[in-house]
Amino acid sequence: MQYRTIADTAVSAIGLGAMPLSIENRPDEARAVATVHAALDAGVTLIDTADSYHWHAGEAGHNELLIARALARYGGDTSDVLIATKGGRGRPGDGSWTVDADPGHLKRAAEASAKRLGVEAIGLYQLHKPDPAVPWTESVGALRDLLDAGTIRAAGISNVTTGQIRQAHQILGDGLVSVQNRYSPAVRDSEPELRLCTRLGLAFLPWSPLGGISRSSLDGPSGPTSAGTAFQRIAAERGVSPQQIALAWLLSRSPAVIPVPGASRPASVRDSARAAALELSSGELAQLEDVVGVEEHRNETGAEPRSALVGG
Repeated sequence: MQYRTIADTAVSAIGLGAMPLSIENRPDEARAVATVHAALDAGVTLIDTADSYHWHAGEAGHNELLIARALARYGGDTSDVLIATKGGRGRPGDGSWTVDADPGHLKRAAEASAKRLGVEAIGLYQLHKPDPAVPWTESVGALRDLLDAGTIRAAGISNVTTGQIRQAHQILGDGLVSVQNRYSPAVRDSEPELRLCTRLGLAFLPWSPLGGISRSSLDGPSGPTSAGTAFQRIAAERGVSPQQIALAWLLSRSPAVIPVPGASRPASVRDSARAAALELSSGELAQLEDVVGVEEHRNETGAEPRSALVGG
């Protein structure tokens, strides 16, 4: 396993997005725990969760409790595992997602998350999404208060703009260590945010990092995958999965990038972890960049250019 850093903490270059273990169509607990254990066996030391990662009403924190149980049952040392959780969203049980970044709610949510995870202080606590009903500076101020109180050791923000990153950085200083936005071969709207994170020394954790290669567990089916493109061709030539090629491509974008692909089976997480050691040549990266450019054009125009079917 290769490593990257979140502030001064070394973590695996590929993390585990634990959401699929708790939301709709989740596996049974035995397979879920086996998936977490497979990640740990593969050298994964970053696990991404949230209090809103659950399926039914009344089971907030399902994923956090699951992760805590899985770690407790693991036979090896887990002292170097960083659990990154999030607060500020909810799920009423009808399939929808709500937003609540009120400072009082965030403080209570962080305390509840720490209790479920069985820790005195949360290693990385992320504001899940800006709340249009709450001034951004007030929501970020709650993270400042949580840092000062010792409830959390480091803070992150998610689904944010460059302006919001700058404001949060002013308020939190070195306490802000990460940004988690959607970013993948097919969705590159957060390119400006990635560049800013690289300049500021913040880790950038892409969610749904396999968009265009695999469907997102959060959004459901979102269009065709990139069958027939350079991702598949290069994967076939290398004898690896297209998902590994996509993750290796993400790692090549910036030293700040630490993808957290979701998994619900041990085989999937083992495959993703192997991407950390996969180095793409300049020629392969050029081919993949052509594919990404085509995807951007298709997303902007709604058209399906002929070159999108053949990888540019």
